[in-house]
Amino acid sequence: MRIPETMTQIAAEGAGDPEVLRPVQGPVPTPKPDEVLVRVLAAGVNRPDVAQRQGSYPPPPGASPLLGLEIAGEVVAAGAAVRDWHVGDRVCALTNGGGYAEYCTAPAPQCLPWPTGYDAIRAAALPETYFTVWANLFQAGRLASSETALIHGGTSGIGVTAIQLAAAFGATVYATAGSDEKVAACRSLGAAEAINYRTADFAAEIKRITGGRGVDVILDMVGGPYLARDIRSLAMDGRLVLIAFLQGSKVENFDFVQVMTKRLTITGSTMRPRTTAQKGAIAAELRERVWPLLDAGRCGPVIHRVFPLAEAVEAHRLMESSAHIGKIMLRVADA
Repeated sequence: MRIPETMTQIAAEGAGDPEVLRPVQGPVPTPKPDEVLVRVLAAGVNRPDVAQRQGSYPPPPGASPLLGLEIAGEVVAAGAAVRDWHVGDRVCALTNGGGYAEYCTAPAPQCLPWPTGYDAIRAAALPETYFTVWANLFQAGRLASSETALIHGGTSGIGVTAIQLAAAFGATVYATAGSDEKVAACRSLGAAEAINYRTADFAAEIKRITGGRGVDVILDMVGGPYLARDIRSLAMDGRLVLIAFLQGSKVENFDFVQVMTKRLTITGSTMRPRTTAQKGAIAAELRERVWPLLDAGRCGPVIHRVFPLAEAVEAHRLMESSAHIGKIMLRVADA
């Protein structure tokens, strides 16, 4: 197919509320030697997109200034060093930015095939959450099949993925969520128990559910006010993995005694600053360990709502409301 010189993309006119997002015309990017150019069919909307739009999560040097960290579509060109992907291949990719557009480049090692039976919307809903959950819950958190995990934000895109994958690999999963409807959704996804954090103290509930033992791993994107309760909720040799700070990154008067006496590990990470080689290694593990589960239908994304690309403002408003269960997606083009 002929690749146009310009494309429709969503640009942010300065930092601010969702209304700063505007459809504009811009140049189609040129892939670097290790990149593919993808005609984007669908893109995911994620919390880091909101943070970037607000001005608190700037793209790293050399990355596209456009929003959008995950896409699915068709490869239309490949850099000179690319060997694994070819024109016409359908891929989903963890991008370095630029996904809110008709064309986007992605490093070839960060691409994965569409799972069996998937369309573009479902394929585009995978990369950001699956890369993040695998790197944090399984690599950093070392969650094993005989262990227990507590997943905060159980109905977010990350939470849905974490519950399903932890359960699929044999762990016992607990989750927190902000309504009875969301609690029920967590249970339907595979959580053994779910806690409405608006009506109950999750630390007290975890103590009750586990008979005082606590859980082996906690995946936390809330931060600040949860930290002390996270520590109380961990078992001996437990691991707390921090991936975001939706309610703040600072805690005052924190007592580290239990960290020592229970031999706890506190760790965390971000995905975007990692090198292509590091992200490619995660992609390789996903393809080997997780993509067979997706092919078999044992887990997969929950799509809450799909917006046209031109309605990115509304998609961001919904993301900020936290009223969704699962993924918010942008439809960019038809297959």
